[in-house]
Amino acid sequence: MVYRVFPFVLAFLGLGLPSTGSAATVSIDIRAVDGKPLAGAVVTIETPKAPAATVRGPYNVEQRDIAFQPHVLIVPVGATVGFPNRDKVRHHVYSFSKAKKFDLKLYGREDARTVVFDKPGIVPLGCNIHDAMNGFVYVTATPFAALTDGAGHVTIDGVPVGGATVRVWHPSIRAPGSTASQPVTVGSSGLATIFALHR
Repeated sequence: MVYRVFPFVLAFLGLGLPSTGSAATVSIDIRAVDGKPLAGAVVTIETPKAPAATVRGPYNVEQRDIAFQPHVLIVPVGATVGFPNRDKVRHHVYSFSKAKKFDLKLYGREDARTVVFDKPGIVPLGCNIHDAMNGFVYVTATPFAALTDGAGHVTIDGVPVGGATVRVWHPSIRAPGSTASQPVTVGSSGLATIFALHR
């Protein structure tokens, strides 16, 4: 199913989460247009008070069972991502995205290649040998980013108190960049909310 996203509807807002002075915890549940949890969505919080995202690693997208694992990987700008091949067959990983174009020509089992992701953006992945393979590297400049779990939920700690913008990305979202956004205010006691995507 394809999801239309605008407008975001703020279905529930509750305060009372623990805070650490000028930073607090944000808890968000994402609901698709059918009301079901939207798993595998990237949620980012952008605020002028945010520090730069820190490169920690290691970061890897494996080719295993003729699939990219994980299907979506969140990394900070400047991260080096490995693409190890765990399959018995060879793969040819590539992307034509604006954020990062690369072409890792045929390589076999237990071989690995690396790519440096130096710009923020969404990088769709493909395999030139196996058309059904697809995945994404989400490159972010904010340290406040997380992937929704099976219940469509994320919890992000240490978010600065004050005005912020929540962005939600998912490949099924019908909007520019497959992204929807919503301004929020993070209180000193934190923020807990449910965002429902409407057609």
